[in-house]
Order: sequence, then structure tokens, then C-alpha cells
Amino acid sequence: MSLEARLLESLAPWRNAPAWCVGFSGGLDSTVLLHLLVCLARRETLPPLSAIHIHHGLQAVADDWPEHCRRFCESLGIPLQIERVEVVGGPSVERAAREARFAAMARHLAAGECLLTGQHRDDQAETVLFRLFRGAGVRGLAGIPPVRALGDGLLLRPMLAFSRAELESYARAQGLSWVEDPSNRDTEFDRNYLRQVVLPGIAARWPGAVANVVRSAAHLAEAEGLLAELADLDLVAADRSADHGGWGLPSLQLEPLRQLSEPRQRNALRRWLASWTKMPDSAHWAGWIALRDAAGDAEPVWRLSGGELRRAEGRLWWLSGAWLQAPAVPPDWSDPQVPLPLPENGQLRLLGNPPAGLLRVRYRSGGEVLDLPGRGRRDLKRLLNEAGVPAFLRGRLPLLFRADELIAVANLPGLRAGEGESWSLVWEPPTNDSGLS
Repeated sequence: MSLEARLLESLAPWRNAPAWCVGFSGGLDSTVLLHLLVCLARRETLPPLSAIHIHHGLQAVADDWPEHCRRFCESLGIPLQIERVEVVGGPSVERAAREARFAAMARHLAAGECLLTGQHRDDQAETVLFRLFRGAGVRGLAGIPPVRALGDGLLLRPMLAFSRAELESYARAQGLSWVEDPSNRDTEFDRNYLRQVVLPGIAARWPGAVANVVRSAAHLAEAEGLLAELADLDLVAADRSADHGGWGLPSLQLEPLRQLSEPRQRNALRRWLASWTKMPDSAHWAGWIALRDAAGDAEPVWRLSGGELRRAEGRLWWLSGAWLQAPAVPPDWSDPQVPLPLPENGQLRLLGNPPAGLLRVRYRSGGEVLDLPGRGRRDLKRLLNEAGVPAFLRGRLPLLFRADELIAVANLPGLRAGEGESWSLVWEPPTNDSGLS
């Protein structure tokens, strides 16, 4: 089967996408991918094609690449976007450049659109070995996924079954030219060492090794899918909720997780936390054990790269973004009929006819009491205990005062002074966004 036919078969599920955009570096892989797609579009009905080139500016030689890409796309009649990004330094320049590249490309994808990139079978084998040497688990050793979400669209890697030798043979037969990144020859970079030294040595001894590594990655991807299905079943039993109690916080019931074996606990938590944080290494999972087994009256915290996992009221709660910042003193509420923004703490609305008098919003400082109809003056701390409000949340729960008298607690209609009042206090908590894509 020709490369064109194999590529078309790989992309069959997305033939009706609104658009296809090729991540075009100008290198061999993306050059062949774009050329194949243009050839297919001449005889097949495909989504509109375009290309995007991300210029990192990390090397002087790279300054010539946008012009090369422009000329190539112009010769094919393909619209090209060129975007320059700034790579923030860190422990891994490669990783920082990759993250900047994908963030830029994600911004250009509308809902349902697909970004196509040119990773091939040799890249897959290299990735699997690289992760193996770093001690990755099943998910990491499954290698590069052929499809995943990216921004509002999808990232597709339709050439993972193609070898680099096949791509180079096609490019030479078609008379294509491409750019070569000189840094790819620098074996000081781990991936380059694998590509230039390790894999050729392995292939010389075991000619089928690359294909076999890729096949093993496919088996592990299947196993990862089964683990994900098991995790989803366990999370349903743990009452996974995006807004338990109306606080806008993802949470899980703890006791069903306790009943699972430790490997299943970790499997379920990895699945649940994956949307918000990078997974901890094996040693860091001791933080989960400490949180799970802490005394009942403790307030344990497990800090992860994207936020914190807390335990309260028999549940696990995920906090990130503004939830990790102490709220500032609320501003004056001069007009209660207008929503009140609360710095680092969402906003407050008063529905109905505002109560008479000068109103102020405060947070707990201790010792507050509330005069409830039919119950008399009650200590606020005890009332919040009865209402099952998590301890970590109580310090940011908005309280409404008239002069120095507490008259209402936001989002708890039963905690309001006076009878027959036709108003309610509604708090819209801050978003729980750690910024992880």
C-alpha cells in the first residue's frame, strides 16, 4: 500500500473535520506529511488544508526556516501562518520549546479542527526507550498517542506507522527539499544520543527492534486503556463530582477509595488528577498515604505541581488557582443590587430585595454568632460544622453583616437571620483552574 493510501486510512475518522492544519517545521517529516496531503487533496475530498510554522529563534540558522517554509507552501498553494514564540528557559530547553510550540498551535485551532504533525515510527521507538530509561509506567511506555485533545481541537499524528527511511525515500523520489536542524547532531542532548548512537547500535544487532518496540508500545497503550476503564468504574463508586456541595471544587468520596488495593487507588487518582496536574514520581506518592491515613480530626494536605489535594468531611478536594491564595479584605458593597467582585474569591450576589441598613461583607475571624429564627443565638463555628462545610473553605466563605450583626452566610440559606425575608446571598466561588492543558 502506498504512503498516500496509508495516510488516508489513518486519517479516515477525521475526514469531516472543519479543517486540517499541518504543524510545519520545514524538516523531513512535516515536509513529507504536507506534500502527501496536497497530493491526496487533488483527488479526494478533504477538509481545508493549511500550515503553521512556529519560529523559536533559538538558533541563528533557524531564521532562514520561515522563508523556506513560505516558499514551499506557496509552491503547493497552501496558506501558511508563521508565529514567533519566546521560549522560557528551564532545566530542559527542548521541553520548553515543545510546550511553547504546542501552546501557540493550540491558539490557532477552532472547535473540532485538527492539527497534524509528522512524528513517525522511529520517533515512537525513541520516545519509548527515553521514557523507559527514566522509569516511566504503563502510560508513559505507551509512547506517543496518535490522537489527543489540543486546545479546542485535536492533535493527530497520522504517520506513527511510517519509518523514517520510508519518508526519506519518498522525499527524494519527489525531489523535495527540507531543512536540517544542526542541533539534532548534538549528542549532548539525551534524545539525540538515543537517535544517533543507541538506536543504530540496537538495530545493527536486532534489525527488527524498532518495529518490536513500537509494537510493545501499542500493547501498553491497550493496557493503559483498560486501566482507564477500571479507574472510571472506581471513580463512579467514589462519587466523582465536579461541584459537590456547590463549592465549585472537584471532589471524591474517600471511603470507597480506601476499600481498593493501593495500586487501584493510585490508578484511580492518576485518572482523576490528570486534568489538573502532572503526576508525581513513585516516591512522592507517600504524600497520598499520609493524607489518606491521617487522623480523623486532622486537616492533611498533599501538595502537587498543579495544586493541592485536601481531605475534609469524608471527601478529597482538589484546589488550585485562586483557591491557593488567601482572599483579600472584601471591598465595600455600596449597592447590593450589583454583584460584588471579591479579590481572589469569585463574586457575591444578593438576590431579591436587599435587607435594610448598612451592609458589609467580611470573612471569619472567630467568635461570630448568628441569631436564627426559632433557634436563638448560635455559634457560627458549630453551625458550619453542622452544615458540613469543609474546614479549609470556612475562611473564605462570605459573611453578610448589617453594622456589626451577622445576618447571613453565603450559599447556606438556612443560616440567615430574620423570618419572611425575600432575599438570598449567593456566592460564585473562584474557578479551580491550574492552567494545565
